[in-house]
Amino acid sequence: MAERMVDTGGGVELCTEAFGDPSDPPVLLVMGTGASMLWWEEGFCRMLAEGGRHVIRYDHRDTGRSITHEPGHLEYTGTDLVRDAVGVLDALRVPAAHVVGVSAGGGLAQRVALEHADRVLSLVLISTTSVAPVPGDRELPPPTEEFMHFVSTAEADWSETEAVIDHLVAYARVLAGGSRPFDEPAARGLVRRDVERAHDIAAAQNHDLLTDGESALALAPLSSIAVPTLVIHGTADPMFPFAHAEALAEAIPSARLLALDGAGHGVDRADWETIVGAILPHTATDGMSATSG
Repeated sequence: MAERMVDTGGGVELCTEAFGDPSDPPVLLVMGTGASMLWWEEGFCRMLAEGGRHVIRYDHRDTGRSITHEPGHLEYTGTDLVRDAVGVLDALRVPAAHVVGVSAGGGLAQRVALEHADRVLSLVLISTTSVAPVPGDRELPPPTEEFMHFVSTAEADWSETEAVIDHLVAYARVLAGGSRPFDEPAARGLVRRDVERAHDIAAAQNHDLLTDGESALALAPLSSIAVPTLVIHGTADPMFPFAHAEALAEAIPSARLLALDGAGHGVDRADWETIVGAILPHTATDGMSATSG
């Protein structure tokens, strides 16, 4: 296991890391925007690898050790991030993978399945929402008041390391949803590693400026996704309340929904065993004979 820089095209270098045997079924982990691959924690990745999966995680642009631009100067769109996920597979010579996305990474995973269907063996969508209109144009609930208050009022001096760490830990606390005890020491340790590892942690704010990109305008409906899909969602998610998961599971044919009681937004350590226990049987094919439609 070692970090590896790969070129996904046009000089875009992304930092990747793989766990497990390359001959095992490949699982590509796509983190949410603004977050490096460290948020797919090493212990979680190892659990999947020990279950017989070849696990790949990577830093998005402007996070971790991947290509980093000046804060406030966005030079790409969401479509480029979709292409990055495919580019990682290309660089690592993986024809197709089981794609697992969390938060906005779940949106990117949906787009990979819609725009590059031959590269996706199955989908796992965690703490996310639909990238296309849901059936019947049903109205989905907005984020909680506590979440909106935080994102509209919280500020940080991004040039001051400790201030940034305090800000990101406070954000992690809000995302946790409030139904369970918040493990601040664990969150602070993860945030500190992320901040200290990044080329420039302030550049992650560029993701707040992201637009979808041209290809998003022609997305097929989610009903066209033909690969097995597992939707995993916390019942206390403050960003995307649980109804988002229900609508997503209804929109994708034969999708299954796994509710995590009391869980907030993201992949909580308390849920690792449950999530891994669901992902392993869902990703049992190695892709040598399976294809997606």
